[in-house]
Amino acid sequence: MCFSPRHDLTLPEMEVDAIRKVVEMWVEQASDLGRRYRWVQLFENKGEIMGCSNPHPHGQVWGIDELPNEPAKENRRQRIYWKRHSRPLLMDYLQLEFEERRRIVLENDHWLAVVPFWAIWPYEMLVLPRRHVIRLPDLQENERQSLAVILKQLLIRYDNLFNTSFPYSMGWHGAPFDDAENEHWQLHAHFYPPLLRSATIKKFMVGYEMLGEAQRDLTAEQAAARLRDLPEIHYKEQYHQP
Repeated sequence: MCFSPRHDLTLPEMEVDAIRKVVEMWVEQASDLGRRYRWVQLFENKGEIMGCSNPHPHGQVWGIDELPNEPAKENRRQRIYWKRHSRPLLMDYLQLEFEERRRIVLENDHWLAVVPFWAIWPYEMLVLPRRHVIRLPDLQENERQSLAVILKQLLIRYDNLFNTSFPYSMGWHGAPFDDAENEHWQLHAHFYPPLLRSATIKKFMVGYEMLGEAQRDLTAEQAAARLRDLPEIHYKEQYHQP
C-alpha cells in the first residue's frame, strides 16, 4: 500500500491530510479483508535496516485465517483480564499512564502515545485510543483525523531524535474478525524502532537476550522524556528556516 505518489516522502514529512488518507486506507483494508479472514495484519517496515527494500513510503496488509502467535497471546491475556474485572485491560492500563504521567510522549483528545513500562526496544511506542475501540473500522471521523495528527507529531520526534529518517516496524492490533465476543479487546498500534544511541547504532537482540530475556538499555521513563523534549518541527525544515 503506497502512502504517497512522492517517493521521497515518509509519513512524518507528509501533510496531516495526506496521513489521514493513509488512515482511511487502513480502515478500508481492515473492513474489506475482515469479511474473508479472521486476522488482518496492517504494518509498515520503514528503513533499509528493517529489511525494507523499496524506498517509497508504503506499508503492507496480510489476511490470515488463524490468529498469529503475538495477537493470540494478546487475545488470551485481554480475555482473562476481562473475565476477572469486566473491563478492558488496556483501558485500565491507559488510566494508569494518565495517573503517573511519566511515560506519556504525546496525547490529544482521542489518542495516547506512550512508551510502555514493558518496552524492550529503546524507543518502543504504544498508540491507543482514549475510548474503548475494538477495531480500526470502529474509529469515528474525529478519531481518524486526530490519529493522523498524533502520528505526524510522533514520527517527527522519531526523525528528530538522531536527525535521520528513523526506522521502525509498526503494526495495528485489534479484535479478530470472527463471531466471538471481543469486548475484551482494545485497538492499539505497536512501534518497534531499533536505533539505540545514534543514527547508525542499533540495538541487537543476541546472546543472553535471545537465550535468556531482553535487557533494557534505558528506562521507559528516560525514553519518553527524550522524545517529549524534541522539537515539533521536522529537522529538515529546521535547517531551512531563516
